[in-house]
Amino acid sequence: MPTYVWKGKNRYGDMVGGERVAASKEELGRLLQKDQIQVMSVALAKGGFKLPFLKREKVKLKELAIYSRQLSVLIDAELPLIQSLGILEEQQKNTYFKNVIKTIKDDVEAGSTLNQAKRKHPKAFDDLYCNLIASGEQSGSLDIMLRRLAEFIEKNVRLQAKVKQAMIYPVAIMIFAFLVAFFMLWKVIPIFATIFRDLGAELPWLTAGVVAMSDFVQKYGILVIAGLVGLFFLFRSYRGTTAGRWSTDRLLLKIPVMGPLLFKVAMTRVTRTLATLISGGVPMLEALKITSTTAGNVIIEKQILEARRLVSEGKTLNESFKLSGAFPTMMLQMINVGEATGTLDEMLSKLAAFYDEEVDNAVSSLLSILEPVMMIFVGGIVGTLVVSMYLPIFDLMNKF
Repeated sequence: MPTYVWKGKNRYGDMVGGERVAASKEELGRLLQKDQIQVMSVALAKGGFKLPFLKREKVKLKELAIYSRQLSVLIDAELPLIQSLGILEEQQKNTYFKNVIKTIKDDVEAGSTLNQAKRKHPKAFDDLYCNLIASGEQSGSLDIMLRRLAEFIEKNVRLQAKVKQAMIYPVAIMIFAFLVAFFMLWKVIPIFATIFRDLGAELPWLTAGVVAMSDFVQKYGILVIAGLVGLFFLFRSYRGTTAGRWSTDRLLLKIPVMGPLLFKVAMTRVTRTLATLISGGVPMLEALKITSTTAGNVIIEKQILEARRLVSEGKTLNESFKLSGAFPTMMLQMINVGEATGTLDEMLSKLAAFYDEEVDNAVSSLLSILEPVMMIFVGGIVGTLVVSMYLPIFDLMNKF
């Protein structure tokens, strides 16, 4: 069927538009009228060269959180589900997400449940999301589940921001130091080297080493940059393999300061995800399977899957976590209390809040340590290059 580009006004009088597949202009007009859109113009979409890998088929966590909270509010206000989805479709700016909501609305209108319709779009809605939606539909508490999902996603967004804050600072400083050193070796040092050669100055070992590095950068600078870029993509490719993922994830957990931070981040995700799923009525085995995928580290993921196997054999969650791997003692104790009192979801939520605070403290400590270390690192590189150029000048001054 052909694709049409259309423009019109929605029921609020706002100008809207987009692309839509339909058998004819007349059918598209009827479909848009059904969505309470006054059609202004309809035309066949012009074909063009499109690269598939440039298409943005992604929904940001922030967009998903806003969508979930708004849908929860609309359902709580007793608006029909199809009408609620139509409202959210109209105001969505992400084209891919807009089309996803449109497809979901059409599927629900055709008789599918919201859960079934969402499962057709795994790029937008993962298993955790769909399981909680299914639980909400079965229990008649869809608005509550959507609100929980919104809160869960918002907390994950904040957690991601904390991790980025800890990772971006040292990486940015190291890139800056490399660029400054590369520029000096490429443009500044050769000028001094030429002067020293013309004057016949005897170069100290430090200056001679820096000049040799500068000559190397002059000849092979492009190859150096290409090599670094190649190493980056080679590392990404290696990490994409099973063996690479295992080795890098194991190494990350052993890095001083950074390793404990990443472990706390993983524990925050695990406890929060498991608490959300259990409170939503998702069966324990399914909840553990979904939780394992959110850990962000294959070592911890394996430990959770091992715990799931033990739970399936009849052991308690506390016993399973204790036997499966190195989960913190406090976590095991609180899970034990939660199972004994029937408040496992509450205990897991408290654990998530505790680890969230621990991540905050760890990020603050890491940044306070890294700031002086990075300043010394950058100063050391630049200072070494500058001093190496002044040493021959001092020797020449002593001769005259």
